[in-house]
Amino acid sequence: MVIKTDFLVIGSGIAGLSYALEVAEKGKVLLISKTRLEENNSRYAQGGIAAVTAAPDNFEKHIEDTLICGDGLCKRNVVEMVVKEAPARIKKLIDFGVEFDRKENGQYDLAREGGHTEHRILHKKDTTGLSIQKTLLEKVKKHKNIETREGWFAIDLITQHHQGKLVKRSHADTQCYGAYIFDLGKKRVNTILSKITVVATGGLGSIYETTTNPTVSTGDGVALVYRAKGYIENMEFIQFHPTSLYNPGEQPSFLITEALRGFGGVLKNSKYEVFMEKYDERGSLSPRDIVARAIDNELKIHGDDHVWLDCTHLNPEELVYHFPNITKKCLSLGIDIRKDMIPVVPAAHYQCGGIQVDENGLSTISNLYAIGEVASTGLHGANRLASNSLMEAVVYSHRAAVDSVARIDEISINTDIPEWDYSGTKHPEEMVLITQNYKEMQQIMSNYVGIFRSNLRLERALRRLEIIHQETEGLYKKSTLSQKLCELRNMINVGYLVIKMAQNLHESRGLHYTISYPNKKRSSEF
Repeated sequence: MVIKTDFLVIGSGIAGLSYALEVAEKGKVLLISKTRLEENNSRYAQGGIAAVTAAPDNFEKHIEDTLICGDGLCKRNVVEMVVKEAPARIKKLIDFGVEFDRKENGQYDLAREGGHTEHRILHKKDTTGLSIQKTLLEKVKKHKNIETREGWFAIDLITQHHQGKLVKRSHADTQCYGAYIFDLGKKRVNTILSKITVVATGGLGSIYETTTNPTVSTGDGVALVYRAKGYIENMEFIQFHPTSLYNPGEQPSFLITEALRGFGGVLKNSKYEVFMEKYDERGSLSPRDIVARAIDNELKIHGDDHVWLDCTHLNPEELVYHFPNITKKCLSLGIDIRKDMIPVVPAAHYQCGGIQVDENGLSTISNLYAIGEVASTGLHGANRLASNSLMEAVVYSHRAAVDSVARIDEISINTDIPEWDYSGTKHPEEMVLITQNYKEMQQIMSNYVGIFRSNLRLERALRRLEIIHQETEGLYKKSTLSQKLCELRNMINVGYLVIKMAQNLHESRGLHYTISYPNKKRSSEF
């Protein structure tokens, strides 16, 4: 089936929803999700959204905090732009109906998180992402110009390649004409032809065994653009959130927001010793890369499975009031955070690199935008400052929408596109081949490309991944499509990029810490 639309939005998180609402006044929008519209990284964002809203905070402080956290790799012009435009985007969210917690005097109840020198995090208890997403999704579903589809999986972006023309990564004239979309329910591939295509697919956490991301976070967007010969950058910088709830077997890992430490929670080791001060003077509120490495180091020193987050010294009523979701989750496991310490462990959380884009979210492929976590804007550098992700998403979705609307009248839908070729494929004889490679993929990344890396580990990871790649590509070429097969293929593409870019960075910087090049340090203990 061939479908034509003005705007194709791949992904239903806060970035995709915000973009769709803005451009819908200009034309027809088709917004798709490979699962339920509600299931994405945005809904799991607990902490909040960073923005300068009140004194004594100011733009200069937020800019400096972001640059310090990014360890010298942020693009300063992008940081300044996003920080200064964030308040206006916050106002737009409020106009849409999003509510943030306020004090009795009406002022915002601003939180503080690791790496921030001021209280500047707007939040809705400890379910901020879910609150924003629900509000935006309700408006999207009611908009007459927006059509949504669940269970639609983007397989490949359509470019000149599908017309039999040679496309190289170095070509400056590559154009996107839409995408081939696999309808998981009807088991058929639809050809979606669009004037403008937007990739807003979120992250890649599922390439690791332990992640706070939902299981659908398999790096699809980066893999799509990489195969289409777009530029990908900074994939070596994978952020591990220091504090996910230690509950073996649970997927995804339940996030224990950094705001809990900003509220006064303190990290302790198995001997109940406060340990963060020996790694960094900022203690439990150090940037995430430092805290994650410190916890990992403590676990290795003591041979433990987790460390503790102690909140038992805090006001119990206020603790429960501000963190009802965490309280409820912990109680379900027999942990009363007012009286018991919380067992926590680092987990894969966020990709700081991704699809290379300009200041309007436009990729290196014409008519193709990338926004949200999947994009590499230059804001995060080598390590993302807490709660800057939602800020980036709303700023870039707006900028991409404005740029798209300004250009769309100059773009025509290309109808000279072949439909998907099913020939030569059959149902795979053994699904175990896919599931086994899926598990091996996660083990390789977790064991060799995690918080601590080395040349030897990366070389071993690459060799083992190459075997899985060859097996999977062979299976893909002769098999009918399935979600697991397509996800595995994307995960391997993305894992390869993480490894290769990690190998090319011969120093320890931000989230990339390698014992082979420990010359660049952000803590004397590492």
